[in-house]
Amino acid sequence: MTARKVATLNLRIDPGLKEAARIAAEREHRSVANWIEVLIRERCDTLGIPVPEQQALFTDTPDAPED
Repeated sequence: MTARKVATLNLRIDPGLKEAARIAAEREHRSVANWIEVLIRERCDTLGIPVPEQQALFTDTPDAPED
């Protein structure tokens, strides 16, 4: 199954912070969006917040989160 992005996150940040994120993403050979997604996943892991894998969001398994 091909991963699909289904949610949009829009935010306003300081231009300097945006540029720093762009540089960091470039150094890790990622897009800015992917770099931010990795940061969120890592931080949630640190805080003990479970983040379902994207594939689980598109399957009809008992582990899939319900809205």
